[in-house]
Amino acid sequence: MKKLFVGNLPYKATDTDLKELFAKYGEVSEAVVIMDKERGLSKGFGFVTFANESEADAAIEALNGKELEGRALTVNEARPQEPRR
Repeated sequence: MKKLFVGNLPYKATDTDLKELFAKYGEVSEAVVIMDKERGLSKGFGFVTFANESEADAAIEALNGKELEGRALTVNEARPQEPRR
């Protein structure tokens, strides 16, 4: 499994939109747009988990820098979350 970070998403993007966009490149196990808990709005980024690493790599190659609704996506391998202070 490989988890990808997807940044610069349009603020109206949903989990379903994200999954549909990435499913073109392989089997998506999970797609989540991160939401602001207080306002209930998208924070403009999310995560996509692929079952297969080569499919995830193909998605990075195809979608990093691609425009979606006028915004150039940032797509790369997700890093582990750093502990909060």
